Amino acid sequence: MLPSEKLAIAARLHVLLRRKTGRVTDTEWLAANAEYAAEIVRFARERALEPGLEDVAEWATRLEQAMAAGPAPRRTLLGSIPPRPVMPVPAAAPVRDSGFNSPGWADSLFADSRPAAPREPGDDTGRYVGGLR
Repeated sequence: MLPSEKLAIAARLHVLLRRKTGRVTDTEWLAANAEYAAEIVRFARERALEPGLEDVAEWATRLEQAMAAGPAPRRTLLGSIPPRPVMPVPAAAPVRDSGFNSPGWADSLFADSRPAAPREPGDDTGRYVGGLR
């Protein structure tokens, strides 16, 4: 049985017990904990012997059956997707020269975005040193 179905049964029993007996229960814990559910079922059956509380016994039985049923099998999205066939890997294409270091690079519109050539360690020309401008 799905957890949402157990929670729905527990919520209905909670409402009946609260309205007819004044007993307040923890609905989520009632749907999750078998010991707590068994105690509430016992309490509900005791109170169902009084006149006008027959529906409490019916919902207590439903909760007991829901708690006795095992958890629903988990079916994940990953488990429902069939495995993909393995595709052969194509041979690597030969690497082409990007033309970055070719002589025609200087004629490009992007020549000014080319990285600067490495400088000599003592050459500080073209560089501001000493703080903010």
